[in-house]
Amino acid sequence: MSLEIKIKRTTAPKAKPDQNSLGFGKYFTDHMFVMDYTEGKGWHDPRIVPYGPLELDPATATLHYGQAIFEGMKSYNTKDGRVLLFRPQKNMERINVTNERMCIPQIDVDFCVEAIKTLVKVDQDWIPSAEGTSLYIRPFIFATDAVLGVHPSHTYKFMVIMSPVGAYYPQGINPINIYVESNYVRAVKGGTGFAKTCGNYAASLRAQADAAKKGYVQVLWLDGVEKKYIEEVGSMNVFFKIDGEVITPSLEGSILPGITRASTIELLKSQGTKVTERRISIQEVFDAHAAGKLDEVFGTGTAAVISPVGELNWNDQKITINDGKIGECSKKVYDTITGIQSGKLDDTFGWTVEVK
Repeated sequence: MSLEIKIKRTTAPKAKPDQNSLGFGKYFTDHMFVMDYTEGKGWHDPRIVPYGPLELDPATATLHYGQAIFEGMKSYNTKDGRVLLFRPQKNMERINVTNERMCIPQIDVDFCVEAIKTLVKVDQDWIPSAEGTSLYIRPFIFATDAVLGVHPSHTYKFMVIMSPVGAYYPQGINPINIYVESNYVRAVKGGTGFAKTCGNYAASLRAQADAAKKGYVQVLWLDGVEKKYIEEVGSMNVFFKIDGEVITPSLEGSILPGITRASTIELLKSQGTKVTERRISIQEVFDAHAAGKLDEVFGTGTAAVISPVGELNWNDQKITINDGKIGECSKKVYDTITGIQSGKLDDTFGWTVEVK
């Protein structure tokens, strides 16, 4: 794909927020990337413009039929002055998997990685440097036809916005409490569970809100058929360390194939840890805890990187994992991945991409 990215810089740069109170997704940088798709013409007119609102026709297809997808990735400042992205190629490859499922035209992976690098370079001074912070990058695509009718759109927008962020959860790296959802279901094989499409998250909100009322930060989803096999947490893939073995649900069409999930598996295997991808029931986890064999539970995802779990509540049965403390395995994975992301550790896996 050979397109020139036009750059229009803002004439009214915004004040930078306090790096020690960023929260997550509350502030946005000065610029955004936009590219259009028109059937018969393909993707065209890539540009970086000042961040601002969009004007949409009330009949815009995505508002009515939900044909929209997104990705999440991060950029980091290193102490030696470099700017690093973490596995951006994988995110853009995954966007095309989601695009295929949602009848959205494929993007050029290499071009879009370069577009993101260009945008990061334009807003490089927005990358925070405080411990535990980063620049969150949100690429997304949505249908733009202004017509009512249930069919794939003929036009789309691909956009990227960015936000300086701190920890995703208020607890930071401290263990979170999770509610196991036994009523609602998130996805089934043949559906869109493996795709990063917006509707998946909308469908999860009722369960998430109910769990929050009970004092839980996230929901752990079970399979949509038997409601007994573990799938994933609302914003993370999930891992269980049982009797020294690390187990994570296998990808069978209803679970998002996380980039951090894949990195965690690769990292643990390189360290000699036994990692198994298979179906695992919630009963097996509770039985392992009763037998004193459940060593750790932790989630993996772009937003939180690694998030240890301190409590699980399943049908009002509560178990505490590792005395509510972060475990040795999850701490080591967190330190290693964040060390590679921030440039503190050598990247022997070739995961990082420098923005030059």
